[in-house]
Amino acid sequence: MKTFRYLENVATLAYDEDKCVGCGICATLCPHRIFAMDQGKAKVVDREACMECGACALNCPTSALSVTPGVGCADYIIQTWLPGKGGTSCC
Repeated sequence: MKTFRYLENVATLAYDEDKCVGCGICATLCPHRIFAMDQGKAKVVDREACMECGACALNCPTSALSVTPGVGCADYIIQTWLPGKGGTSCC
């Protein structure tokens, strides 16, 4: 996803490598391939492609990841899909 970007330097994704147990759930779930496994730990390989969906943080068994869903463009896109809703900001 190196060519796909929302807004640069605004992703709320935070990762604490010390808490990572290497389960790989984040790498499996992330729709934009933000993570890769390297030597038994997750690595953030493309932070700027994060759409802040929150799947990684919600499924991390050790809370090594955090993200604030609803801050980025994913929220805008989802809100425009819902009948009667409309996003108020965009990327």
